Amino acid sequence: MRGQGAGQDGIRRPRRGLAPVLSVLVAAAVLVLGGPAVGSARAASLCGGHHARTLRFETGRTVLYKNNGYVCAVTYAKHSGARRTMSVSVQARGNRAVVDKGRYTRHAGPVTVHAGHRCVRVKGSVGTKSVRTGWILC
Repeated sequence: MRGQGAGQDGIRRPRRGLAPVLSVLVAAAVLVLGGPAVGSARAASLCGGHHARTLRFETGRTVLYKNNGYVCAVTYAKHSGARRTMSVSVQARGNRAVVDKGRYTRHAGPVTVHAGHRCVRVKGSVGTKSVRTGWILC
């Protein structure tokens, strides 16, 4: 007589119906409990390197990162949702600006330039409000 869960050869095998459900539940718990915090700068970062500066303005913020002579920037909208004009621009002294401009819902960029040890100029905008710097990160 075969017991419940026994195969044709009489060997008892584990039930397979519960395993997929448990693996999905464990994966969901890991993401919820062990994942990065919602809204944290690290979780939302689109650039590599270390955080160098945040430039805040009325409708958003432009965040700068540095990594081995490169400067990366992203402009984030304060409130995501409807498409609106956004831009981000980074210019290393002596070079042309690298620009990302368009109609986005969350962010413009990232844009990256090789600055070496040179200063950079940064601009960011969301809608009609904007921020711009002089030469920084020298």
